[in-house]
Amino acid sequence: MRSRFTILTTVLTVLFVFSSLTSAQTPPGQRGGQRGQGGQRGAANQVIPSVPHDPHDLSGTWTKAWRTLSFTEEPPPFTPEGKRKFDDNKPSYGPRAIPPALGNDPMGYCDPLGIPRNLLLEVSIYQMEMVQTAKRVFQVFEWAHSLREIWTDGRQMPKDLEPTFNGYSIGRWDGDVFVVQSAGFDDRTWLDHFGNPHSDQLSVEERYRRLDRDNMELIITITDPVIYTRPWVSERKILRLVPNRELPELFCVPSQEQTFNKRVRDPAGGISR
Repeated sequence: MRSRFTILTTVLTVLFVFSSLTSAQTPPGQRGGQRGQGGQRGAANQVIPSVPHDPHDLSGTWTKAWRTLSFTEEPPPFTPEGKRKFDDNKPSYGPRAIPPALGNDPMGYCDPLGIPRNLLLEVSIYQMEMVQTAKRVFQVFEWAHSLREIWTDGRQMPKDLEPTFNGYSIGRWDGDVFVVQSAGFDDRTWLDHFGNPHSDQLSVEERYRRLDRDNMELIITITDPVIYTRPWVSERKILRLVPNRELPELFCVPSQEQTFNKRVRDPAGGISR
């Protein structure tokens, strides 16, 4: 039985190599944002008028339009505790990648990914549905069919939160920007596939702004003084609407993952049981 974790890693590697080759073989004058012959832009770069939409309605199924799984190329400087935790994490993706059987990525054991990693995972492979109600916004992540709730009834962040994988989230509107503040995270999750850690003092801010009917901007800010010496602000990320998309049931089943690990992943990494 094949592992979803292994499938994801393989597909992302192929996409990265293909996109790098495509970019390298594309003449500069034909890349996005460049003018072709006669100073005219190609049809793909023409501005299309926005279809009417409600900027305060975020409902729909969204996919990610970025390729990288992390916030930026490099995290802020670590604290001594942050460096220790970073070194303890052994990812199977990125510059520190090792065989999955020798790593300790929580995803390889079907552990919950939490926030913000769930927001970074759906790189045109898995998607996210947002359901907006009067008092809450729900996010349903296709991977593991994980549900997150964001309270929008005006409450304040509770004190002495019990740590959970998705944390506790409250949202409010700042003009046309939906601002989400989250805290109370279980520190067993990773921020991303590269093994960047966090502590239980992590706080996350997300800023969603619907640019038009089909595109939404997301900027994420990570603050964790135990692990990082300054806040970590993501580049501008774009989510794209996928009309009429119904998310399938896609659970990561521990018993299936354990069977795959025993039969395939562990032997491939030189581990015998």
